[in-house]
Amino acid sequence: MPASISEIVEYCDQYLAVKQFKDYCPNGLQVAGKQQIQKIVTGVTACQALLDKAVAQNADLILVHHGYFWRGEQQQITGIKGQRIKTLLVNDVNLLAYHLPLDAHAEVGNNVQLAKLMNWKINAGMDGDVGEAIVLLGETQTAMSAKQLENDLSEKLNRQPLHIAGHDRDIKKIAWCTGAAQSYIEQVAAIGVDAFISGEISEQTVHLARELGIDYFAAGHHATESYGVQALGEHLAEKFGVEHLFIDVQNPV
Repeated sequence: MPASISEIVEYCDQYLAVKQFKDYCPNGLQVAGKQQIQKIVTGVTACQALLDKAVAQNADLILVHHGYFWRGEQQQITGIKGQRIKTLLVNDVNLLAYHLPLDAHAEVGNNVQLAKLMNWKINAGMDGDVGEAIVLLGETQTAMSAKQLENDLSEKLNRQPLHIAGHDRDIKKIAWCTGAAQSYIEQVAAIGVDAFISGEISEQTVHLARELGIDYFAAGHHATESYGVQALGEHLAEKFGVEHLFIDVQNPV
């Protein structure tokens, strides 16, 4: 039997504890479609390419990390935004999006999934418990050179990271946060970690890393946030007995 969209949304909202987070966008059901769900397509961002591929796969529900209705964006449903939403409405496809709750979750979260992929040990959250914290603190399995960590990230994420050297010692203690989290660099440096890994980098991040004495790795926003939504999709497929397909729309950033 197919699952209902209301069952899936209610479960996800509770499982991801969305009420605990003050976010930049609405978490949960963003565009309503058909009531019965047999196939979920997951992806990082609800871009037109993902929508078109999901429709071609006969998806009933598209589940993403980056959805719509971000704080400060124009409210009119026109242009690119209008076309994206039209695609969903015409094809009666639901759009479900989770941002910060999917970064932080203790099981399927982007940060936990990145640690699992990289074989990092999680010690604590920087600004709360694991499951609530946006930045995680931990260790590599063995002390390694910056080049070794760079190569490890490149191999496992299939993307060459940008490394900014802040020291020449080996790396053991690390902090990480997927996506665009470079602004946390001063906070993690104050804790005394050897390296901070995130997705993006800003011009000032280079100078801060050098002057703070911390190695910084920009490993890719898309690359570091490709795993949480997949894990959530697999979890829902098992929980509700529905089909799940992850579609990766490549993004070099």
